[in-house]
Amino acid sequence: MNIAYFDCFSGAAGDMMLAALIDAGCPLEHLQDVVRKLSLPGVELTATVTERHWLRALHVDVKITPDPSQKHRHLSDIERIIRAAPLDASIIDDSLKIFRRLAAAEAHVHDCKIEEVHFHEVGANDAIVDIVCHVAALRKLGVERVECSPIPPGSGAVKCDHGLMPVPAPAAAHLLRDTPIAACDEPGELCTPTGAAILTTLAERFGPPPNMHVTSVGVGAGTRRGVTRPNILRVFLGRVASDPRELEHDTVTVLEAQIDDMPAQGLAFTAERLLASGALDVYLVPIVMKKGRPGSLLSVLCSPADADALERLIFAETTTFGVRKTSATRSKLRRRSEPVTTRFGEIRIKLGLRGNEVLQAAPEYEDCAAAARKHQVALRVVQEETLKAWRARGGL
Repeated sequence: MNIAYFDCFSGAAGDMMLAALIDAGCPLEHLQDVVRKLSLPGVELTATVTERHWLRALHVDVKITPDPSQKHRHLSDIERIIRAAPLDASIIDDSLKIFRRLAAAEAHVHDCKIEEVHFHEVGANDAIVDIVCHVAALRKLGVERVECSPIPPGSGAVKCDHGLMPVPAPAAAHLLRDTPIAACDEPGELCTPTGAAILTTLAERFGPPPNMHVTSVGVGAGTRRGVTRPNILRVFLGRVASDPRELEHDTVTVLEAQIDDMPAQGLAFTAERLLASGALDVYLVPIVMKKGRPGSLLSVLCSPADADALERLIFAETTTFGVRKTSATRSKLRRRSEPVTTRFGEIRIKLGLRGNEVLQAAPEYEDCAAAARKHQVALRVVQEETLKAWRARGGL
């Protein structure tokens, strides 16, 4: 598996990460073509070699000619620009996820609806280029997984439209929830909201470098000059060293709420909506609450990027007054689906693998249920024959 590991020992910003990916091998011309496809008038992407603390690094610059007629852009305007670009669907989807996460953070800190959040025209163009080109660079480099070091937010305070604010600034602080941060005495803001939005959306793990065979290293420079450390960010590209005995790992967010004053129909409807909105799993456990009241524990597993939206859905659909949120690391078997031909038709079978070894095999329920209804046989008959057919061709 091709992996990109971002070493953010001096913080993270959109321009630093983009420069590091170009320095690691993504052609600048490819990203300049991406900018042209975004159809942003007066916007140009350039890159130059520079130094920070006498260390070589690449610095990118998004040159923008302001449009006097365009002062602000809302999220809907930005989404329209990205969707209209003739880019790969996966690039568009990931870019929109990052921008929505960024807008959701701004909406939270300003106590407004996400549709009301507006970005200054220059800042919006800069963020569009940083985010879309970052995703496009990962695709061009063939990166399949992103991991990141703990992020140092910086120290001290910065001046902004709201006055003097402690570091990290409000939007960045909201984005860094459930994310490991590192202590740092470097004065100033080291992690920007754009940098935090990109990494917390795309990175599947935060921690030390994984076991990997490094093929390329890129160094990106930020605009400011560091006081106690060079203002640079490194990205390591390579392949994860595969061990057939190892399991896969990822990080999920767990949302929990205890409810004792809601009809069962409402709880079932909430579970359906959560699953339809991107939850990885939803389950309800009977519990006895204070004063001996029977209740239910609603538990939701989801990706960290979806946690805020699903939390809002829980508050909207249930009577709970609070939702607990924790981060959990999962060890899991790699999944693969294979078609099996049976006398009831083609049935998919879901396999769980550790490396190349199949440890679990289960017929897909929906396929079996559809076949059982069509042929008017018991569900278990279809399931048993599917497993038998799979084993006959060399399965477990």
